[in-house]
Amino acid sequence: MARSQPARFLATSAAAFLAAAAAPLIGATAAHAQDGGACSSATVQYRLVGADGEVIGADWSSQGGFHRWDTVPGTVEVRLAPGRSVGEGCAYPVSLAEYSTEGPDWASSGRQEMIDKSTVHLTAKDVAGKDDDGRTWQKLSVRTPSCFGQIDLYGEDVVYDGKEGEGHGPLPDVRTGVLTPYHLIAAWNGGDKRCESGTPESATPTPSAPETSASPAPSAPPAGSEPSAPAEGSTPPLSPKPGATPTTGADVPPVQPSPPAPKSSPNGGNPPLAETGAGAPVGMLAGGAALVLAVGAGTVYATRARRS
Repeated sequence: MARSQPARFLATSAAAFLAAAAAPLIGATAAHAQDGGACSSATVQYRLVGADGEVIGADWSSQGGFHRWDTVPGTVEVRLAPGRSVGEGCAYPVSLAEYSTEGPDWASSGRQEMIDKSTVHLTAKDVAGKDDDGRTWQKLSVRTPSCFGQIDLYGEDVVYDGKEGEGHGPLPDVRTGVLTPYHLIAAWNGGDKRCESGTPESATPTPSAPETSASPAPSAPPAGSEPSAPAEGSTPPLSPKPGATPTTGADVPPVQPSPPAPKSSPNGGNPPLAETGAGAPVGMLAGGAALVLAVGAGTVYATRARRS
């Protein structure tokens, strides 16, 4: 039993050496995984402002629904609601799109044509706080129709203009139940005459307070009418019904931040093994432990040789 004690002691020492040296690497790996947390959804607040910067109608709101205008809401200020922590690198696209329509409300909108679109990205600096006096907020403005039209405020950067390709989606169509845009926050309808063929002339009236219509019933786009590039996390409901009013809500998804670019490496641009989890430090640690065991084995062998 006495002869096996040195071997056991050396084996235990090698294991302790390897565990102690590897612990910082394991901890660093776990910390790195926690640093890359995903961005969550956030609530958008909006208000209408006139050309003089004065608020038109109600102040900040997250209320959705379809509204009727007396004069077109030309400029909309947007921000993120207070009480939410927004991580570094998280961004929330918010768009304002204007369409010409065949009637003054959703039910009579018929065939729509996109006229203009504006997009901003809200970040941590756009979160409302306790003392917001004097702060400036991001603004969205579009050309205003001189005929029947619809203006949508939504939480994406997709262009719902009926074109194909990445970043485009189908035009809203009440007749076939294409309920775009997705992630619709609020919408306005109005006008007093039918649109002529071609692009309506631009006007710049001062907006007035919207009149809220009845609460919209949830519905969805038809099969085969999904947008070409819906925002990440978009889950349009199924079984649409022509004539149904699009669903609205102020919670919008973020654009997930891109992973950081790999640091330059001296091995031709490929990440070093240490960056992939199979790096040189682990190999060195294993080699060190093996060296301890080898030295221990030699010591035991020499001891036994002297005793024999």
